[in-house]
Amino acid sequence: MLDPDGNEFCLLPALGTARDDSARGGEPHAARVRLSGRLLCADSEQAQAVRDFLVEHVRATRAEAGCLSFEVTVSADPLAWDVEEWFADRTAFDLHQARVAASPWGAATAGITREYTVEESA
Repeated sequence: MLDPDGNEFCLLPALGTARDDSARGGEPHAARVRLSGRLLCADSEQAQAVRDFLVEHVRATRAEAGCLSFEVTVSADPLAWDVEEWFADRTAFDLHQARVAASPWGAATAGITREYTVEESA
């Protein structure tokens, strides 16, 4: 996001910054699988669950093999988060999805609406 002066900032510190993956053999956004969309909370309790579990979820995801970039940022709506993920291939993405389903984040946010699009590049 940009502030009124054009400076980049993140509403959730250290969560909206793409990781440098040059050491992992990849370039940020050179992924083969991209997930983008929004996480939509129905109420403040769901939003608090996101805030409570998000830091660890981002840390664990960015540590996964094949994760090229993972960003979650608060939108203008305090009950919504913008999500963008890039993975090296379908296998890495599927492993991520399986880990998430079995994680504390997955359990805590299971009832939260997700409006995501998943695209694969050639």
